[in-house]
Amino acid sequence: MIDDQPGLDSGLLLRPVHSGNAFEETVQRLLQTVRLGLIAPGERLPAERELSAMLAVSRDTLRDAIASLAEAGYLVSRRGRYGGTFVSDELPLQTPGVDAGGELVARRKIGAAEIEDALALREILEVGAARHAAGRALTPGEREVLWKSLSDSIGAAGEDYRRLDSRLHLTIGELAGSPSLVPLLAEVRMRVNELLDHIPSLGPNIAHSDVQHEQIVTAILTGRADAAAQAMTEHLAGTALLLRGFLE
Repeated sequence: MIDDQPGLDSGLLLRPVHSGNAFEETVQRLLQTVRLGLIAPGERLPAERELSAMLAVSRDTLRDAIASLAEAGYLVSRRGRYGGTFVSDELPLQTPGVDAGGELVARRKIGAAEIEDALALREILEVGAARHAAGRALTPGEREVLWKSLSDSIGAAGEDYRRLDSRLHLTIGELAGSPSLVPLLAEVRMRVNELLDHIPSLGPNIAHSDVQHEQIVTAILTGRADAAAQAMTEHLAGTALLLRGFLE
């Protein structure tokens, strides 16, 4: 138990990260720890060295996760003899939206069942799309479109990133060879984007997604169906970790 706090073990959720999405899973573990009250508002997290050992992640990954959660309003770093990383005194309720007049407004509440349904449907459709796209003999034009869609998305930010990221995923769906698939992908993408609107955009997650996108596209272009499906599975799992961490 950290700092001899009574009740539940505050390190209960700070177990070693074991997936290929170290940053996203670290964010999720820290978020769960904070949102479930295992480390209360105003209390200090374990020291960086101890926390990185508990989570079995690099110090750089941990710092990126802490910085992202600090930017999102969940953590605050303090310097000095009694410094460290602390849970914010007041936790964010929800990332607000912006109405047509530019005013901040509360977003609708999305339940856990709706979140899980969207994530499950996305995995079923997009993993299958990546596998089928990699199994087809793509024309030179199709290969060029896919590579350009990837290139356009890498390094994009903000709304441009969301738009180009969506286009890349829909392009992969189109290359799967089933015209009926694309409208389904577009529908689930709209649902996922609504979920993403409820959470802050995290820079390290976008950088990680760029790497994963390249792995997916490379596997498709080289005709490795299993590798394409696995890379897409890992990519979707990273997003799911963040959505569950922030929203459930």
